[in-house]
Amino acid sequence: MIIGMKPNWNMISRRFWQQCALACLALVSSFAHAQENTIESISANQQGSNIIVRVALKKPVAKAPIGFTISNPARIALDFAGTDNGTGSATQDIGMGDIRNLNIVQAGDRSRLVFNLKRPLNYATVVDGNTVTVTIDGSGGIAMPVNAAGAPAPSAPAASGKLSIRDIDFRRGAAGEGRIVIDLPSNQIGVDVRQQGQNILVDFLKTGLPEALRRRLEVTDFGTPVRTVTTSQQGENVRMTIEPKGLWEHSAYQSDSQLVIEVRPVKEEPNKLSQGTQGYRGEKLSLNFQNVEVRAVLQVIADFTGLNIITSDTVSGNLTLRLKDVPWDQALDIVMQAKGLDMRKNGTVLWIAPKDELLTKEKLELEQRSQIAELEPLRTETFQLNYQKAESFKTLLDNAGGGGRSILSKRGSAVIDSRTNQLFVTDIGSKLEEIRRLVQKTDIASRQVLIEARIVEARDDFSKNLGAKLGFGIQSVAQGANVAFGGQQLAPLASNLSVGGNSVNLPATGLNGGSAGSVALTLFNAAASRFISLELSALESDGKGKILSSPRVITADQLKATIEQGTELPYQVATSSGATSLAFRKANLKLEVTPQITPDGNVILEVDVNKDSVGIQTLQGFAIDTKHVKTQVLIDNGGTVVIGGIYTQNERDTITKVPLFGDVPVVGNLFKNRSRINERTELLIFLSPKVLNDKVVVR
Repeated sequence: MIIGMKPNWNMISRRFWQQCALACLALVSSFAHAQENTIESISANQQGSNIIVRVALKKPVAKAPIGFTISNPARIALDFAGTDNGTGSATQDIGMGDIRNLNIVQAGDRSRLVFNLKRPLNYATVVDGNTVTVTIDGSGGIAMPVNAAGAPAPSAPAASGKLSIRDIDFRRGAAGEGRIVIDLPSNQIGVDVRQQGQNILVDFLKTGLPEALRRRLEVTDFGTPVRTVTTSQQGENVRMTIEPKGLWEHSAYQSDSQLVIEVRPVKEEPNKLSQGTQGYRGEKLSLNFQNVEVRAVLQVIADFTGLNIITSDTVSGNLTLRLKDVPWDQALDIVMQAKGLDMRKNGTVLWIAPKDELLTKEKLELEQRSQIAELEPLRTETFQLNYQKAESFKTLLDNAGGGGRSILSKRGSAVIDSRTNQLFVTDIGSKLEEIRRLVQKTDIASRQVLIEARIVEARDDFSKNLGAKLGFGIQSVAQGANVAFGGQQLAPLASNLSVGGNSVNLPATGLNGGSAGSVALTLFNAAASRFISLELSALESDGKGKILSSPRVITADQLKATIEQGTELPYQVATSSGATSLAFRKANLKLEVTPQITPDGNVILEVDVNKDSVGIQTLQGFAIDTKHVKTQVLIDNGGTVVIGGIYTQNERDTITKVPLFGDVPVVGNLFKNRSRINERTELLIFLSPKVLNDKVVVR
């Protein structure tokens, strides 16, 4: 533009819109070019154990789709670049063999076919014009590709005519490891696996790479340390570059013509100088064998470790193996997995044989033992039981493990003598030894618990004052308490407590916001328990309450102790003939406690307290007022639990007068006094368990 001349804004605006239109046309053209093909239909049929899936596209396919496999969950994924979904459906049921269904997912300029499998399977793909044929091997072996007509299709040779890599697959292991599985054309292919910086380089010497396998696999979504796997042709060799992330370690092993490169995640442990291999602790070694006998490989491992390895005569075959800096126990595990072997260890001796052979051998040994047990002579042995009843122990023998099973053999028998508490067992020697060990473990003395109970009726302000004085040692564990009051089940209630010397309100808030009829639990530790007796003595001295009962009982661990005191009240009962008869009903104070000693020395108490009192009199007899508390609580050894919140309201009128003068009409009112007394008392239950030692004597 020349300075001083006025610009032509109309021409500039027209050129701008022309450029925008050209750009839009270019975008539309590029998008149309990206979606240059369409999946029109998908069909599947079964040939023997294989499933043949044919994917028909609108135009011929230039190259085979990129495929991945996942072990957990078992899936096969195929990516069709520059292709959209024209089937009109995102899912298709197949229901053949181990294939559940097929999902079609379109993302950007590509479509992904995901085969949902019941178990991991191998696959192969063949491109024939506008049809892609996917062969999924149902036997679990290497899939052999077939063409659209169903006939076997040979693998495409490399451009140079050399042997070519058949397939490259990626799988995710159960422990999150990434596995690159390469199907080699022969077990004689030279392979060089090495780590270079943060990548793993794999060179296949004098090997070709089909055009369909020259690709870059993006496998970040599989959740393994591997990010990408890039395979390309470099001269007469093939190079694979594996890019992991994070902290990882790798190993490579080859079985016949299948090479597996495994990249495992490593959990970082700052206190260890080196991050170890998962589960393997042997010294590391490197192995590189080409078509060598399995026995020779096992001999090398035996020489390296110093172990005595005995190999079965049925172990045979050759193995191609490449391992670099892996623990020897992992190398042994890889060899056994590759050849279907298993081992049994006895000290420093390893017995290695095929899995089926070992299982058959062990089965025969078990059958021989069973036959020996049927022919072995019987012996009789006497067991003296000291702490448990012989009847109970015989029941344990007859129903060991539940389901009516017995520890005794089929020919065994047991007889008890209740008078001497002896058990006479007739059986084979091995069973007698088992019973002897069982007697030693079960016939032991139970630990005992001394339970001191104090049932107190006090004025309603006593519990508050007691909590304020002893609040320094309070802990509350009223969680999960099963409380019943007046025959009705209440929700678990917690104490209103404050720790550290502050005041404590023992009764918990009731269901309707009040405190009447509510039940609360308060725990005092062993340090505060010794002051409770002093406070209760002061209670009676001040006339603020009285101790209704103070029983003490010793019981064994997990054995219920019952204390009961009361009277029986008569009432009339109608009979079937229409007459009435006299029956009796208990109105008593009953305490049931079941202790359980925990491993740390504390005590779990199951408490059931019932306090009955005589109510109003009816024509049939006396009514009984019931107060019932049932709960389970954890207490320190020597501590005290206080159960409170059961109230009794007593209202009465009293008249105090001067003799003679108070009885004079009208004037007598000057010589007498009327008053209304409203007393509110609370029933408190103090329980103090103490675990007894063997040498403790209670007096």
